[in-house]
Amino acid sequence: MYQFFIQPENITENDILITDEQDINHIKNVLRMRQGEKIALCCEASGKEYICSVEELGEEGIRARIEDINGQSRELPVRITLFQGLPKGDKMELIIQKAVELGAAEIVPVAMKRSVVKLDAKKAAKKVQRWNEIAKSAAKQAKRTLIPEVKPVMSWREAVEYGKSLEMLLLPYEDAEGIGHSREVLASVKGRQSLGIYIGPEGGFQAEEVAQAEEAGAQTITLGHRILRTETAGMAVLSILMFMLEED
Repeated sequence: MYQFFIQPENITENDILITDEQDINHIKNVLRMRQGEKIALCCEASGKEYICSVEELGEEGIRARIEDINGQSRELPVRITLFQGLPKGDKMELIIQKAVELGAAEIVPVAMKRSVVKLDAKKAAKKVQRWNEIAKSAAKQAKRTLIPEVKPVMSWREAVEYGKSLEMLLLPYEDAEGIGHSREVLASVKGRQSLGIYIGPEGGFQAEEVAQAEEAGAQTITLGHRILRTETAGMAVLSILMFMLEED
């Protein structure tokens, strides 16, 4: 069943009106849906998913009749922010897509000292716009009840400062203590409200950056004896957390 996001003001007692132009075009011209077909409409504000049947396919809107309401959230109980060091090429698109699928609530691109990519303000704004479209598409595919936001690109100092607002911070690092210590740290995530994960770019973190994160409260962990690529490290941490935190 295809899923789309809707605004609370478009919901009435029995019907929902879809007014987003992209969604209207996708439903009518790409999916070629017809009257009576089922569709899932999700409202971020309420965290509810509405199972509907398409009723009217108009030029300026699509009306769907509510048949069932699913109030069970598909979100993790801990709000996770992924701070991702800017990678080369199109890797960021893959990282965002998979991070959304694995439950991240927010992605922050970070320009670090060893980041090869350098974006000026104009290029960064275009990239962020593109990345948010990818996040929205991934949220639909994963049947999320919210669309994770990709924040504007931050400097390392800004990312560390932003991380101070979160309840717990993790930083995978090759010089961290052994796997036993990391298991203990990860086990303490349960019961938290918010969590940040710092991932370095291809060249990794500079020692100075690690020290600054630790001063802000970040705990370094190891992901094992293998060196993971930047596009793999965040996914590894998110996979572990998803498995640990997922509720029945």
